[in-house]
Amino acid sequence: MAETQLAGRSTTTPKEPRSTALSIEDEAIIIAFRRHTLLPLDDCLYALQPTIPHLTRSSLRRCLQRHGISQLPNVDGEKPSKKKFKV
Repeated sequence: MAETQLAGRSTTTPKEPRSTALSIEDEAIIIAFRRHTLLPLDDCLYALQPTIPHLTRSSLRRCLQRHGISQLPNVDGEKPSKKKFKV
């Protein structure tokens, strides 16, 4: 009996991942802001919170990950050279 009940169930995963806390418009604002400014996560959060009051750090992070822009691109600039640790 349990096998027939399980076989008739549909999957509960959504076809397209989307946010329950952010609207499509909120996500569009976040994505455009991040691509334009290339600011780190916390700076984006503080800049966007006046516009989107219910924005949290975790919902911002999930939104950026969902759209594939959670990692900032490497910027070629002056980086300090790596040195071996002296014992």
